[in-house]
Amino acid sequence: MRPGGGDLSVEVCTDSVRFGELGQEWEALYRGSRTATPFQSHAWLHSWWLSYGSGRGLCVVLVRDGGRLVAVAPLMRRWRPLPVLVPLGGSISDFCDVLVDDDGGGGEGAGARVLGDALWRLARTHVIDFREARPGSAVERLYERWPGPRRRLDDSLCLELPPVPMDDIVGRLSASRGQRARAKMRKLDALGIERRVVPQNEVDGSVRRLVELHQLQWQGRKVTTEHLRPRFSEHLTRSVSRMARSGDAVVTEFRIDETVLAADLTLLSPRLVGGYLYGAHPGLRERKADITTMLLRSCSEHVQERGSGSLSLLRGDEPYKHHWRPHSVVNQRFVLARPGTSAGLALAVGDVKARRLGKRALHAWKARGGGAS
Repeated sequence: MRPGGGDLSVEVCTDSVRFGELGQEWEALYRGSRTATPFQSHAWLHSWWLSYGSGRGLCVVLVRDGGRLVAVAPLMRRWRPLPVLVPLGGSISDFCDVLVDDDGGGGEGAGARVLGDALWRLARTHVIDFREARPGSAVERLYERWPGPRRRLDDSLCLELPPVPMDDIVGRLSASRGQRARAKMRKLDALGIERRVVPQNEVDGSVRRLVELHQLQWQGRKVTTEHLRPRFSEHLTRSVSRMARSGDAVVTEFRIDETVLAADLTLLSPRLVGGYLYGAHPGLRERKADITTMLLRSCSEHVQERGSGSLSLLRGDEPYKHHWRPHSVVNQRFVLARPGTSAGLALAVGDVKARRLGKRALHAWKARGGGAS
């Protein structure tokens, strides 16, 4: 369909094969979108769709200016408990966003406006529930211009550090914590741990080894169940292989005497660098190696090499992250509707409130000693 005026046109892609063919032009748009994170790359999202999209309704909104792709909303349909459009990428993606060309048709320009108009039309029958949007995202700009019912809610907490060398990160700590961190780094050096960035032609095998190490380190302990499933391993191997070639991901191995004892996947972009997943052999901890310090020092080197805007610890409020004095960045959830679908908006918002109340009750129960044997 073609909106009135100009050369901009809108296409809604619902075909998996067609989605796969968009890689080259998607890549060009991704490079021109200043708010994009690696989770918006075609390599990540198309691979995710191949592993997780079965039985779901693909709905990728494409805006072109004279044939050139200038905006994309990567969405899919979900029908229960109400008709809703949600971002591709699911729960294994730390950030979601639309892509808008900031040089050509993007920013405050026609591409963003036409994308908003296309979403407005889709909202006749579906609530649009856009989760895990980083502050300052392109979808936030669409939300600000949305003419119908809308709600903005806090989503996941992320923690971030400044893009400085490891010595400067340690220098931000208290004297006692800084002293302990330096002792841990000296221990890592004394163990003779070799840090090796994996060449592109070895990434496939290294990612599979990383997943195996990740499963081994959590054996017998509570772990994210999805990380144990074959579809996750397949997605990660397939996507990271492409992302490493385009500079959006790097796999780093840590060896002692040529034996790989740990591996780390770091995602890269001009806006942020973030350690996504790592695996470590239990024997590394037995040698008294502080794995968190080792990984953070490695990630800070990637930040310096990349010249990125921040070192992201990604989603999660784990206590060990707070040892490094990060600052908090709260992802946003944008729920968009039209008057005819506003009841669905209320249902979505009500669901959020119900979950929050449930979490508070669970925390209070644990604080009172609930579940103690």
